[in-house]
Amino acid sequence: MTTPLRFLAVSALAACLASPAVLAQQSAQEEEPDTLIISDTLNYDDIRKESVFTGNVVLTRGNMTLHSDTLTMREDEEGFQYGTATVESGKRVFLRQENPEKFEVLEARGQRAEYDGKKEEVEMIGKAVVTRFICGKPFDNIQGERVIYRQKTETYQAFGGPNSAAPGGRVRSLATPRARADAAIEACRRQQGASN
Repeated sequence: MTTPLRFLAVSALAACLASPAVLAQQSAQEEEPDTLIISDTLNYDDIRKESVFTGNVVLTRGNMTLHSDTLTMREDEEGFQYGTATVESGKRVFLRQENPEKFEVLEARGQRAEYDGKKEEVEMIGKAVVTRFICGKPFDNIQGERVIYRQKTETYQAFGGPNSAAPGGRVRSLATPRARADAAIEACRRQQGASN
């Protein structure tokens, strides 16, 4: 899959659940965006360092949004954060990350999304689909039962299984040649310049 799919985790759950230790490492030039979580209820347990948001949960952080029915976030003794977003049967967690400079939008769906701050991994589980759009048109797509992104190594894995989004329980990956994606970005840039 092309490079833009690699920033899914960084800009999605990883960005919204980054630990204070990770945030402290960010460049002083980068301003940390606020995180807004809207839900029907919030239960916070200070002893367990756990927050549970339930009911039409919408998380917004910068150009990223997450939609789920429940979002559970907890922190370990070292300050690493872990998150699990779930939905009711028949629905899927939805992540959307916009990259306006490249006219790109990444969308990820799964029956559950998990973030491991210590390993720096995001995993979409159950009917997992990740799609990259350029100027509103789909370009890359990966489907499987699980899709894992490993931020440290900038790698991902997709696994098939009986709960795969792809037919036959397999992994399906459609990658557009980089030259065609670059041409689409440039055409969109010219179109936006002409309309301004």
